[in-house]
Amino acid sequence: MRLSEDRSQPVSIGRPREFNLDTALEGAMLLFWRKGYDGAAMSDLTAAIGVTKPSLYAAFGNKEQLFRKVLDRYDQRTAGFLSGSIRAATAREVAVGLLRGAAEFHGNPANPPGCLMVQSALVGSGASGPARRETRSRRNRLREAIQERLERALHEDDLPRSAQPAVLARYLVAVMRGMAVEAASGASAAELHEIVDVALMSWPASKKAAPMD
Repeated sequence: MRLSEDRSQPVSIGRPREFNLDTALEGAMLLFWRKGYDGAAMSDLTAAIGVTKPSLYAAFGNKEQLFRKVLDRYDQRTAGFLSGSIRAATAREVAVGLLRGAAEFHGNPANPPGCLMVQSALVGSGASGPARRETRSRRNRLREAIQERLERALHEDDLPRSAQPAVLARYLVAVMRGMAVEAASGASAAELHEIVDVALMSWPASKKAAPMD
């Protein structure tokens, strides 16, 4: 005997998602990376992602909220050389890893030129103030993490007593950001590594053996 269809419960058909969130976030990240926060208009974002403005708002919130999610994704992309370098065994290895890693990352032709956070922080209107503050906060957290690691190196006699971890951390971040600007202007990875060569000449000598650069 054929069972009759049970119609006592309504059938709920969920509305299919119009786009893949991961793909959309990647497209938004690349656009912000190329144009900066102010330069990426909502019309540019919807065109890059391939969705309507209401769909974008429903998935990510407003432009500022989308930008924060993009920064999280960008942080994941740079975490490989940043986090690994900060955990290096010696202070010089920290410096080498950070600077060589930045040169490779910013000089990689597969990436948009420069740094997403630098691009979004250099120029901006009053409306982009929250986004610039967010990028500044993230840069500060990176600098503080480097400084903390170098303070440990100083305590372990891995840096000369005259070394100033706060100044050295600011120096490393400045060189990395400077290379990002150079890359945005067309500098190749080889040219960025030449900058690293010069920067490492000024790194304070350590009592421990320095690794090959």
